[in-house]
Amino acid sequence: MSAPKECLRCHGPMEPGFVIDRGHGQHKHSQQWVEGPPERSFWWGLKTKDKEQHSVRTYRCERCGYLESYAVGR
Repeated sequence: MSAPKECLRCHGPMEPGFVIDRGHGQHKHSQQWVEGPPERSFWWGLKTKDKEQHSVRTYRCERCGYLESYAVGR
């Protein structure tokens, strides 16, 4: 996947970044995409075991602030 060169909405330049996901104890992590609908887990919030997961890469338009996210690799 190549980085988006321009915003889909205003055609401004896009810059790479990430969205923070605050987990247990306010630990900071980058977002993860998990296949399927969310299922509650009794002990850990959501069930993720045996589900496909990918890191999320996010780009922000420098002009209008639009965010564009992609699930990448494993």
